[in-house]
Amino acid sequence: MNSQPTRLIDYKLAGRRAFITGSASGIGFATAKLLAASGAKVAMNDLPGKPLDDAIRTLRADGLDVHPVAADLSDSVQASGAAMNALGLLGGIDYVVNNAGAPLTRTPIAANNLDALTDDFWDRILRINLMSAFWITKTLATELRRARGAVVNTASIAAYGGGASSLAYATAKTALVGLTRELARGLAPDVRVNGIAPGYVNSNWECSFGDINEAARRDVPLGRVGEPQDYADVIAYLCAGAPYVTGEVLAVTGGMRL
Repeated sequence: MNSQPTRLIDYKLAGRRAFITGSASGIGFATAKLLAASGAKVAMNDLPGKPLDDAIRTLRADGLDVHPVAADLSDSVQASGAAMNALGLLGGIDYVVNNAGAPLTRTPIAANNLDALTDDFWDRILRINLMSAFWITKTLATELRRARGAVVNTASIAAYGGGASSLAYATAKTALVGLTRELARGLAPDVRVNGIAPGYVNSNWECSFGDINEAARRDVPLGRVGEPQDYADVIAYLCAGAPYVTGEVLAVTGGMRL
């Protein structure tokens, strides 16, 4: 398996403020670590409990300026409250990373198993994987405009067809791609809105797809599963760089769809 290349790009984010949802682990945690290590003040959201507490403790032990914002973003009131809490903690908002998401199943649901997709399942999938991004962005839109900031949404390569944990999840992420483009139109010219579409991720994802390392060796031109840091690098670029990029969703997959 190929090792990761050495990072050669550094960001100077002193004075910048970022709110990252779903950041107790995986891509969100790696993004919080990278932005905070680059000098930003970061509010980290996840569900209340030990994972978020541990994530905060770990980053603070490294001297990083991070703050917990515990909330269940599948509820619109909690989502808006979390956004306002983050704003109060940070004193402003430059970057929002809508990374919260969940498959809500431990094994993939076959696309032809329509009976498994109950109304309750659909509702929960759409709330956490799609609506939370809208609620957070809507609540912080005024502050983002004031800061001439940026939003990055975490979609999925499943938005472009096949391989999702469920038909409902793929549909929600497809809609998130559309939301990204429309928010880019709606918040222009003051705020850039972009997204990433991850492929394989080495994280504690709830849904198991079997041996993804073997699948990556077989199917991914770069020959390995993506590490959370790989995705954090792209998110940081879309936040702090890319001044003439908006409405785009960048596939970050190691080339798996080539």
